[in-house]
Amino acid sequence: MTEGTTSAAAEGADTLTRLEQEGEIAADYLEGLLDIADLDGDIDMDVEADRASVSIISDAGSRDLQKLVGRDGEVLEALQELTRLAVHRETGDRSRLMLDIAGYRAKKRAELSELGAKAAAEAKSSGEPVKLQPMTPFERKVVHDAVKSAGLRSESEGEEPQRFVVVLPA
Repeated sequence: MTEGTTSAAAEGADTLTRLEQEGEIAADYLEGLLDIADLDGDIDMDVEADRASVSIISDAGSRDLQKLVGRDGEVLEALQELTRLAVHRETGDRSRLMLDIAGYRAKKRAELSELGAKAAAEAKSSGEPVKLQPMTPFERKVVHDAVKSAGLRSESEGEEPQRFVVVLPA
């Protein structure tokens, strides 16, 4: 191995260790939250796309966990921010941690990928830009990725909370 390869491998291992530490801190924080709320749930940790990923899942149906998702994922978004703050407090570093509860984000990601692919197909066939409804940053990111996979470009326009994706024709 060359010196550059060795340092790149060490840097990758350091990043993985840091992300695993973020996941551990987040899991501890969320376990405490579940205890306070008297909700049952198991914590699953992973590292995906250079960010820590933590999921709360339940065997006993996810009805109780739906309270932590809220309407249109609003409570989930707030819990993600609180969890990121808990990680920041412990590490001193800004976290990009992704939180999923009862599979909400996984299901939403599949729906948004399909929406992005349909919008890309529409922009290709019409030759006109396609404007989508306002979305959260997570939702816009998934749509941008789907549009890119379809071979087109997209942009975000507007101001929060009314920021939306525009799919551009080729």
